[in-house]
Amino acid sequence: MKYTSHLPLLLLTLGLLSACNTAPRRPAPVIDRLPAADNRVPRPVDDHKDERGMYTVRKGDTLIRIALDHGQNYRDIVEWNKLSNPNDIKVDQVLRVQPPDSKSDSGSSGVTTSKIDMPPSSEPKPPPAPVVVKKTTPRADKRPYSDSALAELQKGEGGVPVKADPKPAEKPEPATPAVAVVTPPPPRPAAADEEQLSWMWPSEGKIVATFDEGKNKGIDIAGKAGQQVMAAGAGKVMYAGSGIRGYGNLVIVKHSNSLLSAYAHNRSIVVKEGQSVHKGQLIAEMGDSDADSVKLHFEIRQQGKPVDPSRFLPNR
Repeated sequence: MKYTSHLPLLLLTLGLLSACNTAPRRPAPVIDRLPAADNRVPRPVDDHKDERGMYTVRKGDTLIRIALDHGQNYRDIVEWNKLSNPNDIKVDQVLRVQPPDSKSDSGSSGVTTSKIDMPPSSEPKPPPAPVVVKKTTPRADKRPYSDSALAELQKGEGGVPVKADPKPAEKPEPATPAVAVVTPPPPRPAAADEEQLSWMWPSEGKIVATFDEGKNKGIDIAGKAGQQVMAAGAGKVMYAGSGIRGYGNLVIVKHSNSLLSAYAHNRSIVVKEGQSVHKGQLIAEMGDSDADSVKLHFEIRQQGKPVDPSRFLPNR
């Protein structure tokens, strides 16, 4: 009898234990990882956007990389922001990355407005009063009033016949308010130097990685150590050094106001900043600096944004 009295309590305990064991498991969190060449910390999704022409420094940024991402010379960014030490930039620091006199900084969209000139007085002028001829001599005859009698009377006195009952003047329309005339900005013509710019392959070798905006911002060309790296187009050396992690010894050539090319992982650099180069000129020697093999990483950037180099390079 004792065992029978404890049986319901035992069954209830077993049911509770079974419910605990069948509770759903939470999946493990998934962590997105950045590409190896980009060690910067991504911004939160709800973070505010930077104003046009300005950039907020993130963890892992360098001044050289910021300049590359915005298609600018890092020396210009130093000057625009009055930086005493270019290597000392801090997280959340706001930097100007466009010239101070650029349209993005002026606060205007390039649209001009003008007003149509109106008369000084907005009140319309009243219509001229009808001509009334006064009698100069008395008349003995009197006629009942009518339109024909009035007309004959005015003709006999040398007056100008007018209508006896002119229509009332129409109510003038209200004055038209000043209208703002919007002049759209003229379309930006293509720069002459961009139209005349011709390109060539910066080095010989097999392409081992193609352009992928999310992973690879250019193309990788395999080769031998010391192999020649040439300027893909005429321009001016904007940077020559190793200030960007993941690029090694890097050369950046500016070809126009919006186009530049980058040559990374070199063994040595044979040009200097500010030097003008022509298409096909030797600028570096291929190497494996900050890379796992000997190769040339080649990028073309338009207004700071990476674009597929195959759009510019000739077929081979």
